[in-house]
Amino acid sequence: MSDPARPATGGAVAKRREASTLLAAALTNGPAELVDFVLPLWAGIALGASATEVGLLVALELAVSVVVRPIAGVLADTRERRYVAGAGALLYGLSCAGYAVAGSLPLAYVAAVLGGVGGALLWVSVRAIVGERLARDTTVYPRLMSAQETGTWVAFVAGLTLLGFVDFLGLFLACAAACLVGAVALFAMPARPAPAGEHGGADVAGTVGLGAVGRRLRPMLLAVVVTMTAEAAIGILLLLHLQRGFDLEIIEIAYVFLPGAIAMSVLPGYLHRFVLRFGRTRVLATASVASAAFAASLSLAPNPWVLAGLWVLSGAAWAAVMPIQQAVIAEASGAQTGRGMGLYESAALVGGVIGSLAGGLLYDGGSWALACLVAAAVILSGALIVPRSVRALGVADVPTATEPEESDVDDGGASTAGGGAVVAPAPGVVPVVPVATRPVEPVSLTKPEPSADLRAGTGEPSAPETTKQQAAGKPPKTPRQRLVELGQHAALFAAVQVGLAVFGVSWLWDLLTGRLSGLVMRGGVEHDGLAAAAYGVGRIWTIVLVVDVLWTMIQVSRSRRR
Repeated sequence: MSDPARPATGGAVAKRREASTLLAAALTNGPAELVDFVLPLWAGIALGASATEVGLLVALELAVSVVVRPIAGVLADTRERRYVAGAGALLYGLSCAGYAVAGSLPLAYVAAVLGGVGGALLWVSVRAIVGERLARDTTVYPRLMSAQETGTWVAFVAGLTLLGFVDFLGLFLACAAACLVGAVALFAMPARPAPAGEHGGADVAGTVGLGAVGRRLRPMLLAVVVTMTAEAAIGILLLLHLQRGFDLEIIEIAYVFLPGAIAMSVLPGYLHRFVLRFGRTRVLATASVASAAFAASLSLAPNPWVLAGLWVLSGAAWAAVMPIQQAVIAEASGAQTGRGMGLYESAALVGGVIGSLAGGLLYDGGSWALACLVAAAVILSGALIVPRSVRALGVADVPTATEPEESDVDDGGASTAGGGAVVAPAPGVVPVVPVATRPVEPVSLTKPEPSADLRAGTGEPSAPETTKQQAAGKPPKTPRQRLVELGQHAALFAAVQVGLAVFGVSWLWDLLTGRLSGLVMRGGVEHDGLAAAAYGVGRIWTIVLVVDVLWTMIQVSRSRRR
């Protein structure tokens, strides 16, 4: 009999740490991306800043972040990572609050510095925490990207919808509140177990300096600079073209980028299956070619609708590339994961700065078609550079779980994968109780247990959904039950939309009747006070229902395949 008062095993602690980290990533990445998007607009309107002063404000945060990220990597290797990440989330929340109360440029510069330091501490430590389970579960970085991008598109929809009647003050304070909640999630997670030989303590991780790690990772860091240069260049080109070529407002531009953000939140886990089947180098090369084709086709897009669709293809490519890069960095860094992630983040920011400058110069100095073709050529070069960088580091082309999943290791350290038969003790762990004295759970003869490789390597959860629900005391949902729940959600939505339409504040009704001019998701309809709030809530609810429908269809399809 197990002791209920017994502390959680290392595997359970690692999973809880990952879950808390993913929650914090969603809560903090959304506000970070939203603030970056509205900051130039806010500085020009609220502070009367010139274009040069706005550029300095943005550049200051980037410069501080580039400098601090390697230092954050050292802290992530030598200190408790939850505290480093939590401190970063708090500092970023203070930065958002600083923008909210800043009445002059000097105060805004202070807020930018806080944001640069906070972002560095937060994201380097978050990626290091997630990497703690990489040896057992190869899908951890796709899950992290999904969490981050989900937070991004939710923050954009909610923030830009409410901006019309909460103003920048309310927007920045809401972002600060989200970062505070993320910090609480990080501080509240359990401490990381630090068995002998692992890289959780200063005695082990502190033996290798940044220089050695940088030399080891140099091929991939150069590839990251190229990749992020291309991403930033194509992003700024698209933004400028939407603004100047199609005369779209800031909110309209945001909603053109929205479908791509949703794609990046949904696809990483599914695209990881292709990595497991075809290997990292092939997927990286294919994604680079697809992204280059998107960049080249920008010059032929006749309207924002087509651009939004093409941006989804670009988002799909990045959803494949970025988790691979992060996993490769973590594997190649070994015991210095924090240092590796610090250098990776710095390289990504450097690439972002170069790409933004190059994109602006290309747009101003040449034709639109030429700018698109140059960006496409840079992206296409990644089809050669990025796969070669993976080979140069010597990591496996097809990622595999090198350690058994936590649920397959008993309390004495012996692996019981395969229905209870002891395979081998975990390295460095001495069994304290004979295996024969432990009760063995009966093995179902109707459905074999999935192997560790299947659980850790296919993008599926480490345990089937039905097993998780049964362990929680809940019966598994059938496809019929999921569809019934979706019908209930849709019925409630329809009833509320009818009421909103009666009072003339239904965004969906305006969309269906053609009252929205230009881009359908624009935010320029005239409403004030409660009417504006109701109109915005209706718009958010419409998007949430669409996501609900897509998610339910995916779950029903997966249930029927099983």
